Parts: sequence; structure tokens; C-alpha cells
Amino acid sequence: MNAARNARAVRSALNARSVRHALHNTSALRSPATRALVTTRLATAGWHDHRGHNRWWRHRHGGFGWVGPVFWPFAFYDVYDYSLWGYGYGPSFWDYGYPDIYAGIFAPYGYDNLMAYGGYLPGGGKSARGSFASTNSGDRSSLAQMCGDDSREIAGLPIDAIQKALLPDDAQRAALDDLANASVKAAQDIKAACPTDVALTAPRRIALMQQRIEAMIAAVNLVQLPLEKFYGLLTDEQKARFNGLAARQRPARAERTARSAEPVCGAPQAGLTDWPSDAIEESVQPNDDQRKGLDALQNAATSAADMLKEACQPEEALTPPARLAAVGKRLTTMLEAVKTVRTALDGFYGSLNDEQKAGFDAIGPQRAGGLDRQRGERRLSRGRYHTSIEHTIRRMISFAR
Repeated sequence: MNAARNARAVRSALNARSVRHALHNTSALRSPATRALVTTRLATAGWHDHRGHNRWWRHRHGGFGWVGPVFWPFAFYDVYDYSLWGYGYGPSFWDYGYPDIYAGIFAPYGYDNLMAYGGYLPGGGKSARGSFASTNSGDRSSLAQMCGDDSREIAGLPIDAIQKALLPDDAQRAALDDLANASVKAAQDIKAACPTDVALTAPRRIALMQQRIEAMIAAVNLVQLPLEKFYGLLTDEQKARFNGLAARQRPARAERTARSAEPVCGAPQAGLTDWPSDAIEESVQPNDDQRKGLDALQNAATSAADMLKEACQPEEALTPPARLAAVGKRLTTMLEAVKTVRTALDGFYGSLNDEQKAGFDAIGPQRAGGLDRQRGERRLSRGRYHTSIEHTIRRMISFAR
């Protein structure tokens, strides 16, 4: 059974030595390369026999924007590390963009793939009803780590290292404590926005994506003023020491590649995130009115890609407050882009009947599995295709009850 096989694959990925070690090692997760390794292992855990080999939803510098039903795993780390420590951590944040919206619309995961992750969500998901995943508290806490951790060990600043490097006076130390407390609260906000169930439809995924970004913006706003206050209290010499501390925090070899790599900013990847017009036409077969909604959705996606391309990383963000402000601006643009797509998607998707919705939701898994090269075979087996759609609809309705 595919569901049981996928559940075993996710469990195996979680229990892999490298993944298990990283998820329970704060220092390890400070490395973007380690985070990319973890997301790669978990995002592709359900693929077998080289299905999904093209991996069009992968980020340019490694890792994935979606791991099962979770958007932006390790969000707090990506925001925190880039803002505080600088350009060595840039790609892990700036790689997020239009391809992730595209993957939200056309998720590469099918029903069984997604359900395999359900029991490992912070709330346990709904997978227990279908017994698709056998979990324990250790497994849940491991995957929940990708959503964020509100403990001071994870979210707190390296207070001892900063105090040793800067030798702050009383006012500076008080400001540093305020910043540390704000960072913990920010992590709590991001963690709370993690999904607790599995989103099986494109509108639901985009809604959860919006919720996650809104939480990240709230977190940035929470930290911005304390960071500006603390940094503003430092002398020039202390700022130089802080920058020296930041340099020591950066991952190996990052300085040589960061400045040339970061301006990509999650741009559409030609040939990978092209609008799948033929696949939609074949799978959905929209009528004239629905085609108008589809055109509006495609235009919205194009607009989202354009606005995100224009809001790329500013080169002048040289200080922690400036980098955090740049993060906030980028997230605000992403939120606007997601809302633009969501409005059009809700309109188009709402006009479809159940069979058409099932066909639309199948486009991503078909592409990930290379089935777009087998359209001729699908036309010859249209009867079996419709049977599969009906089966999928029944399972989705049963799951939603």
C-alpha cells in the first residue's frame, strides 16, 4: 500500500542518523547546509524508483521550501541568522520566493505522500484516523523542530558570547536582555503558525502559506525595535567587535559565494516553474467561464513573480538592523504576492466541480512523477483515470469529515 510505504519512508528519514542528530543539535542547525540536508531528506522521503527526480520545487542552493504540508521549515533560523550574522546566511532566506508559491499551487505531493507526514505535525495532524503514520512523541518533536522552537536554547541570542565580545555596560546589557526576550517571543509566534493538519488542496496550502508569512512579519516587527535600540547603544568599537563575532558565526566558504548567490531572490526557474497550461487543459478541461478564472489566476501568478523579482535583496543592508528591515520588506512583498495569487486561486478553484478539482490537484504530483511525458497513455486509459479521480474524491471527503 502506497500510504504505508510512504509513512515508513518518512519515519526512516526522521530516524536517519544525520537527520536525527541535526534536529536535536542547536549548533548543527545553525548551518544552512545542515538545514538544507534535513529538508532534502524529509521533503523527498516518499519518492521511490526515481520518481520526482527533476525536483522542480527545490531551492537553488539546496533544501526545499515545502516539506510535506509545512511551508518554510526552519523559518526562525533563516530570519535570525541572516539578520544577525550577515551574508553567509543569506541564500537560506532569500531563496524563498515565487517558486514556493508555484509549489503551493501545484504541490508535488499526492494524497498518500502528504498523509505520510500528517502524524508528525505538531498537533499530530489527522493521519491517525487513517493510520497512515505510526508516530511517537520523539518523532513529533523532531518534525516540530522544523516549525520552530520557542525555548531559549534555540531562539535565544548567544548572550555569553556577545557579552564577552562587547563588554556591555548596564544600559547595553539591559537592551540585550530585551532583545533576547523578544527573540524568544518571535520564535513562539512563528512556531504557532505551523500547520497542525494536512492541506490537500491548493487554496488551503496558499492560505497556510499566508498564515506562516504573516507570523514571520509579526516576529520581525517584534524584534526590530529591540535590535535597533541595542545596536544603537553600541560604540563604533563595539560594533566592530560585533561584526567580528558575526564573521566567526558564518558558515565555511559562505563569504566567497554569498554576494554572487543571494540576488537570485527566488526568481522563477525557466522550464521548471513555467505555467502548465497544457496540463491544466487536459486535467481540468475548463469551460469558457472557468477559463476566464484560469486566465486571472495565471495573470496573478505572473504579477506575483514580477513583484518578488523587483523586491530583491538590497546590497546596502550592512548592519543587523538594516538586514532585519530588509527581511521585513521582503516578507511584506511575499505576503502581497501570496494574497494576489490566493484571491485568484480561490475564485478559479471555487468554480470547479469535484472531478475538476481532483484533476487540478493532481497536476503537481503528475509532474513530479514524470507523468507529464505519458499523456498519450493517460488518454488511452481515460476510464481508469476517471475511476482514480472518483477514488481520490471519496478519500478526500472521508478525510475532511
